Amino acid sequence: MLELLRNFLHRVDTPHARFGDDDARLALAALLVHCSGIDGAVSAEERATLRDLLTRAFGLAAPDLDGLIADAIAAEREAVDLYRFTSVLKRQMSESERIGVVDSLWDIVYADGVSHEFEENLVWRVAELLGVSGRDRIASKQAATKRKPRPQ
Repeated sequence: MLELLRNFLHRVDTPHARFGDDDARLALAALLVHCSGIDGAVSAEERATLRDLLTRAFGLAAPDLDGLIADAIAAEREAVDLYRFTSVLKRQMSESERIGVVDSLWDIVYADGVSHEFEENLVWRVAELLGVSGRDRIASKQAATKRKPRPQ
């Protein structure tokens, strides 16, 4: 009962989402959040890479960046599939921008230096939903491994 009250008070005190469901910034951030945690653990390197990628992509200051990440975490938890996010990105982004999304996903995958099969599968599924070719997906992966090589 006490936990229910805490949850209610948290919802009342939590400001409403700043980024709408049709906002490409939220869609990208939610995919990156999902990728960072799909292997069961979110490393400090993955969190730092997430913040860096979103800062470079959108130029948000710390309070807005924190809001975006919080909204992305909430949206990712509520989502039942990837289509919710990929459909927004596919409608609003050019082909080269969608390839950039795949680049960012690979950067999250390799942020901790290790590629997990769940992460690899996620990138493959997102690339398919975004209409990014297998050739571009593999080229993006190879470029990411050069930027952040795997541990020996």
